[in-house]
Amino acid sequence: MLLSQARSTAILSYATILENPQNLPYQFIASVIRFIATILAMAQISESELKEKLEEQIGECLGLERAAQKAVEELKSKGLLEGVEDKVEGMWEEATGHEEKLTNLIEAIKDSSGVESESIEEHAEETVQKATQMMKTYLGEEPEKIDALEFLCLAEGGEVTHYEVLSKLAGEVKNKKFANGVRAILTEERKHLQLCTRLAKQAVTE
Repeated sequence: MLLSQARSTAILSYATILENPQNLPYQFIASVIRFIATILAMAQISESELKEKLEEQIGECLGLERAAQKAVEELKSKGLLEGVEDKVEGMWEEATGHEEKLTNLIEAIKDSSGVESESIEEHAEETVQKATQMMKTYLGEEPEKIDALEFLCLAEGGEVTHYEVLSKLAGEVKNKKFANGVRAILTEERKHLQLCTRLAKQAVTE
């Protein structure tokens, strides 16, 4: 936001110089123009970096939502969620909803931020692969119920962290719908983490 303001100010200053060049010494005009050019270059680079960070972070959040759905389905099929299936099923349904909400939010900022769906999808697929491999490694050969619940806690903690970062980046995007949407998902993810932690604590004493 600050960079955008700086760019606007730089353009306005440049226009003022062009309108009244006779009122300013040549060397001063030259130095101001160089300064303006530097500000414009910095703004352009920073906006490009913001775009890349948004694509990466949104993609990772999207991938984690998909990985969470996949994890619940697999853990359920292995009988590792007995007694807590209904509660975990609720998280699965909300993860599905989060994926849809995030997809809609991407459309809301495409024009203003320049984010590209292809790049986001690449990051999402990479994240799914990493999360799937992580679950396989964490659970090992003979997992128990507590292992499954602890992994879900680990996964939800990762989602919370990623949405925290995305929420920070959302502050740089001039789109209230996007920022509010990300914060809403973050609030639900925090509740998921609390639920997973509570279920894990209960399971360890069973």
